[in-house]
Amino acid sequence: MAYRTGDSVSWNTSQGTTHGTVTAKRTREFQHDGQTFRPTDDDPYYLVESEKTGATAAHKESALRKRS
Repeated sequence: MAYRTGDSVSWNTSQGTTHGTVTAKRTREFQHDGQTFRPTDDDPYYLVESEKTGATAAHKESALRKRS
């Protein structure tokens, strides 16, 4: 499933399920929080912003679940 900017999503963390919003889709190499990510057109990463903390994270498409 492809996500779009503004989609409401959830993902699992060591503290439990987190909810947030997709802020960007990446299909080319990028850096976030000091880490290098190497997505492709077929395996993109999404930048998401946590509803609770406002922190951003990069996740593979397979790690996200769409919320209604």
